[in-house]
Amino acid sequence: MGNWTPPACWYEPVSAAEFKKKVEGEYDEVVNDPQQPNYAKSATGQFRDIYKDGKYKDYNLDEAGEGNWWVSVQNPNRLDDPAAFTCSELPFWVLNGDVPPVKNAVTPEVLAELAYNRITLPETKVTLAPRDITKVNLPTWAWLDKATFKDVSVTASLNVAGLNISAITTAKPVSLTLEPGTSDAETYPASGECRLNDDDSIGEPYAKGKATKTPPCGIKYLRSSGDGTYKLRSTITWEVNWTGTGGAGGNLPDGTFGTTQDITVQEIQSVNH
Repeated sequence: MGNWTPPACWYEPVSAAEFKKKVEGEYDEVVNDPQQPNYAKSATGQFRDIYKDGKYKDYNLDEAGEGNWWVSVQNPNRLDDPAAFTCSELPFWVLNGDVPPVKNAVTPEVLAELAYNRITLPETKVTLAPRDITKVNLPTWAWLDKATFKDVSVTASLNVAGLNISAITTAKPVSLTLEPGTSDAETYPASGECRLNDDDSIGEPYAKGKATKTPPCGIKYLRSSGDGTYKLRSTITWEVNWTGTGGAGGNLPDGTFGTTQDITVQEIQSVNH
C-alpha cells in the first residue's frame, strides 16, 4: 500500500531464560557442526562468553525479575534488504520501566508501522453508468457504495518478557481519483478527485432521468475511442492512522490502490431523413 515501508529491523525484549536458551542452543549447534569453520566456532564462543562468564554472569538470570535482554530482529519481509542488518547493537540489558537507548526499539508506533505493511486493501471496482460502453459527450456516472467501501484495520501486538504493547492501524477511504486515459475528456469535479460523502459513500448512483444531468463524480469523453478503448484509471486514497498502548497514536502516510477498466467510447449515431 503506497510507497512507504516500515522499519527493516528493530529491537525487542526477551526474558533472561529465553535469551540463555537461544544463545546456548546456537552455540551448541555451531561448535558441534564439523562443517563450521574454526573462525565461526571462535566467534560464537566469544559472543557466548560475554553473557555467560564475561561482562554479564549467567545471562543475568539472578536479575530476571528486574529487566530483560533486548535483541535485534529483522523484518521478515525485508531480509534481502541490507537495511535489515543495520540494527547491529549486541544484545543489551534494560531494566523494567527504562527506555531502551537505541533507535528502533519496539514501541506502539513501530508496531503500527509494521501493521501498516500488512494492510490488504480490497480490489474495489468503481461502478459506472454507462458501464463499459459510453457515448461521446455523454456524462458517465461513477460511484462507490458505502456497503463495500469500508475501513480496514490491522492489529500488531507484542507480549513478551513483561512488555505488553499493541497498536491498531486503520486505513479509511477518503477519495476516488479518476484518470480518463485520454486528454480528450472532462472529469467531474474538474480535479478528478471525488471526496467522501457524509454517508461514507463516494459519488452518486445513476438513476433513470439523470442522463442529461452533471454527475457529482464522473467523466465525459469528448472523442471516440475508435477501434480501441480508453484505460480508465480509478485510484482510491486511504487515510491511515493508528492508536496504541498508553494512548499513543498518530497518522501514517496515505495509501493508494488503483484499478484500470477498459472504456469504449462511441460516436452518437445520427439519423438523416
